[in-house]
Amino acid sequence: MSAIHIALTFDDNFWAPAYTLMRSICLSTKRKTDLVFHLVHMPLSPEHRADLDKISAEYGAALRYYPLDQSAIFTRFVETMPESAQWPKVVYARLLLPRLLPDDVERVIYLDCDMMVRRPIEALFEADLAGQPLGAVADSISPFIAGRRDMRQNAGIFDPADPYFNSGMLVIDRAGWAAIDMEAEIATLAQKGWMERLYYDQDMLNLIFAGRWTPLNWRWNCIDAHPAHEALNPAILHYTGVNKPWFLLAGILRTSAYARWYRHVMTNELFYRFARHRWKRTWLRRLGLRR
Repeated sequence: MSAIHIALTFDDNFWAPAYTLMRSICLSTKRKTDLVFHLVHMPLSPEHRADLDKISAEYGAALRYYPLDQSAIFTRFVETMPESAQWPKVVYARLLLPRLLPDDVERVIYLDCDMMVRRPIEALFEADLAGQPLGAVADSISPFIAGRRDMRQNAGIFDPADPYFNSGMLVIDRAGWAAIDMEAEIATLAQKGWMERLYYDQDMLNLIFAGRWTPLNWRWNCIDAHPAHEALNPAILHYTGVNKPWFLLAGILRTSAYARWYRHVMTNELFYRFARHRWKRTWLRRLGLRR
């Protein structure tokens, strides 16, 4: 059987959710050894990389690492991109995936790390893209995201009546995507003076791929996954809301879909170690000792 290529982008503060996402994919398929994870990342500590490597040891899946701090292409591309504490520049790496991945990758699934997979990923990998370079799921609150405040803030950029996808899950046809000059497209958006008005890379992708993407079933990207969604049997849970399944009380308070399941996919040892990491990081930021 052929390889199933999956790409993730993250920094060292998100290593545990990245591990959990990969492990959920492995647990949900019988084609574990066909999985190839392309980890596009900012610098990782040796301890965190060792955690990620456990995926290969436990399931036989392949891991390929792409350190962005060593990529001149990425550094140049994001130099003038807007960023925030919530949205660091690593989020823009998905725009460059066809240039960052090796030539043998003809199709790849991109997944945000705040996700958990519950169904065989090969079904998504083999989705019919109807000749388009991209497959995605329509965002459930797309008119508000496109229109922003009062559904008017982004008038002249988006028509809220147009289809709009969530960029957390993308099925990418390498050849079709690579035919688009991404740097030139971004430069055009900047020349129009739109960059500071856009919702980071998701808005950029929707503008660039307008009319050039295929809608996929919502179950492959269940946005803002709450316990009520469990009855609908989603294939991929996307925890876009403020309540995350890695919060200590998520399982008890039932603030996220399958929160207890998520903790055991992360494993209890890593779950509590990640909680300590977040607590330490929060206090260092409050004390002004780190960004």
